[in-house]
Amino acid sequence: MELLDSSIFELSPIAMWLEDFSEVKKQFDLWRAQGIQDLQHFLLEDESRVLDCARKIKILQVNTKTLELFQAHDLAHLQQNLDLIFKQDMAKTHIQELISLWEGHTEFISSTVNYTISGQRLDIQLRGTVIPGHENDLSLLLITTEDITPYKTACRLEEKNRLLAESRFKYSPTSLWVEDFSRIKYRLDQLKHMGIQDFQTFLDVHHDFILQCIQDIIIIDVNQATLDLFGAADKDTLFKNTHKIFAKEMVQTFREQLIELWNGNIHHQREAVNYALDGSIRHVLLQFTVFPDYKDDWSMVQVALTDITARKKAENYLEYLGKHDVLTKLYNRSFYTEEMNRLERSPLRPVSCIFLDMNGLKEVNDSLGHDVGDGLLRRMGGILNQLIQNTLYSASRIGGDELVVLLPGADEAALHNCLQSLQELLHVDNQFYASQPISLSIGHATIKAHERIEDMLKRADQMMYLNKEQYYEHNERRTR
Repeated sequence: MELLDSSIFELSPIAMWLEDFSEVKKQFDLWRAQGIQDLQHFLLEDESRVLDCARKIKILQVNTKTLELFQAHDLAHLQQNLDLIFKQDMAKTHIQELISLWEGHTEFISSTVNYTISGQRLDIQLRGTVIPGHENDLSLLLITTEDITPYKTACRLEEKNRLLAESRFKYSPTSLWVEDFSRIKYRLDQLKHMGIQDFQTFLDVHHDFILQCIQDIIIIDVNQATLDLFGAADKDTLFKNTHKIFAKEMVQTFREQLIELWNGNIHHQREAVNYALDGSIRHVLLQFTVFPDYKDDWSMVQVALTDITARKKAENYLEYLGKHDVLTKLYNRSFYTEEMNRLERSPLRPVSCIFLDMNGLKEVNDSLGHDVGDGLLRRMGGILNQLIQNTLYSASRIGGDELVVLLPGADEAALHNCLQSLQELLHVDNQFYASQPISLSIGHATIKAHERIEDMLKRADQMMYLNKEQYYEHNERRTR
């Protein structure tokens, strides 16, 4: 065969090599004669055997594309620099080529890494074919080395981005859920096809539709932050207990989400209430988004849950402080004023009230200290909170030792019962704290026909002051 006269070989846009493997074939025959059967195991025992085989290969001819690819001036220049072109993991790749030939195959293919003479990395798709007529001695093989560096670079970049995306998902401090909403989209599309326009009314009438949609959600994956947030040991435990996480509040939240989706808002957020597996509450900011490539079927959506439990607790505490007295745990004067105005505007009648003033609190503060006085106030707060529990009544501290109980809907009989309960609670408390009993001046009133709330409160306040004056007059006579 005239090697140099092949125009196809020379003009090929792919690097081509004509090589002689006959010495390799002789080495194979020698090893077989020595009883070698598992060539792969034999070569892996000593990789120098692979290099010995590689040195037995004779390069007969290369085309111009080969010289260009590896930056060689000519064949001689190429052969002088083979150690620069084939290095590092070349032995591992070459093992597979040798095994193919050992097993009688006339073709082999592999991906490998070569280098230009200047050291530039090349990703190579290598293909080898035994030229027909040379199967017995392997004296002529056509080797192509196609440069696939751009493709491999793109694959590496894609893999890097994939790993980065997976890492962002896995290690995100935010709870992330990947879910399949395709069945829900199908249900919504069916309703629109049926001509449903007022979706909110539809949900009011067909409450079970919301529950059906909840059951249609398929959870694909969650990250570690999700397991941490809800106290799950692993994903399997979490998936088996989602009914604990998404309790009754979930239905209303999901109803609002369905309305968002019906209106085309495939990216939305809202606050929600979930529960950890131990039953503790989790306030979360829910952010929902359909992934860009899945807008047609919603088969891949992400739900991000940011834990705002601490923030909600702080907000609730600030709201509590705005309406409550910290010491007694009763409502404060600000709440009392708002409640008084609300009752004035409300048609609810009758309304009653109780004014209380703690006798001798100033003297206790002066003689025993404010800590003792504060203790009396805390006890009084506990008494009044017991008095009003499970009722519509409210108890407020409106001054240092002045307390008011408002009783909406209470007539004189109900007021009397409340006063009796107050005396019983006070009696029990004073028995327990016999060394420091609480004494009260009390005034009370029930609203009269056409009377303003403010005037009723004044009557009770005046009664309380008369009671207080009598208390001090009585005590002065006793001390004379």
